[in-house]
Amino acid sequence: MPRPRRCRRISCCPEVTYFKPAGVRMRFLSENILTVDEFEAVRLKDLEGFGQDESAVKMNISQPTFHRLVISARKKIADAIVNGKAIRIDGGNFEFAGDIEK
Repeated sequence: MPRPRRCRRISCCPEVTYFKPAGVRMRFLSENILTVDEFEAVRLKDLEGFGQDESAVKMNISQPTFHRLVISARKKIADAIVNGKAIRIDGGNFEFAGDIEK
């Protein structure tokens, strides 16, 4: 039996959850699903500029797990940009940082 997954801590939910190429009807699009924890990993690493160790601590996960999240998210984003797919941000195993009792 596999180990239970730890909840990944996120500090904010994305305000926009769907991106699509301009000029292409929805029915003709394939979509990539980016989980909320993958979104948070990319936000911390690429937008905020934190290192992997610091980002992993913020998300309450190990550094190798954080690295796998970033790699997975970047692959999905690149696939959507290069191949003209939509990106939907949805799902994942996470909890809000504000929900945690200190």
